[in-house]
Amino acid sequence: MTTKIIGTGSAVPEQVVTNDDLSKVVETSDEWIRTRTGIRERRIATEGSGTSHMAAEAARKALENAGISAEELDIIILATSSADCCFPSGACEVQAAIGASHAVAFDLSAACSGFVYALNTAHSFFKAGIYKTGLVIGADTLSKLIDWNDRGTCVLFGDGAGAAVVRAEETGSFHMTMGADGTRGSALACPGRTTGNFLTEKGPELGYMTMDGQEVFKFAVKTVPESINKVLAESETDIEEIKYFILHQANYRIFESIAKRLKIPMEKLPTNLERFGNTSGATIPILLDEMNREGKLQQGDKLILAGFGAGLTWGATLLEW
Repeated sequence: MTTKIIGTGSAVPEQVVTNDDLSKVVETSDEWIRTRTGIRERRIATEGSGTSHMAAEAARKALENAGISAEELDIIILATSSADCCFPSGACEVQAAIGASHAVAFDLSAACSGFVYALNTAHSFFKAGIYKTGLVIGADTLSKLIDWNDRGTCVLFGDGAGAAVVRAEETGSFHMTMGADGTRGSALACPGRTTGNFLTEKGPELGYMTMDGQEVFKFAVKTVPESINKVLAESETDIEEIKYFILHQANYRIFESIAKRLKIPMEKLPTNLERFGNTSGATIPILLDEMNREGKLQQGDKLILAGFGAGLTWGATLLEW
């Protein structure tokens, strides 16, 4: 039993924020951001365009692309670290919005690795024979978690959602690996609501994202090639057989280092972070949807999806289109 993606969709806010726009609110410049990250602009959510709204829009597009109805879905997994509510889950909100009355729905939190984790989780349900058709979504509204006075983080992130309809199939390739190292969690963190009740002196507060950029960079350029090599070895696949490596869109310099370590041309690492920035769990499915709709993916193409992020977490999936 394997898993195939049969449809994709994506949604981003209408509001474009350029590097020049950011230079008006924080000490930075277009040149400073571009040369260090490769990012030129990002989309930022405005009122009425939160995580669940974007996730549902991406889901509808993916279902249309797949040519199936929401009632055919058995399972919905939403990968997010910026849900609109503590509960109900964003996945349940999507289920209601699209009318997926027969689907079990839940959120999964693995930050920027989230979509890969969610895809691998859906595959595990398929392999166990429990479900046959699913919707995997990566969606984040990180703009609400960012300290807009911190130029080390605010220039990197954007908002968006991407979705994939997946189905259990008898033929094809699907191999996966995942990992986590909680001892390094402080390298990229965002505190939730603090304790605030009648026994405490202060009410609940929310914190902002913090990141040790150098630590995350070193982690990514080491861990991503290792996880890719692991799925290649376990599946007995030659690296030359992979058409594209669709990586979490974090930083162009990270891509260059990964390509060098894997000894592959940059042409095999498609990007869109220059237009959307780092949308966390949404980066891989947004890029996948763009490539699908541009006709860059053909039946039988072998792809590797690889994510890395807070936790620290990582994962890689080899699949056949």
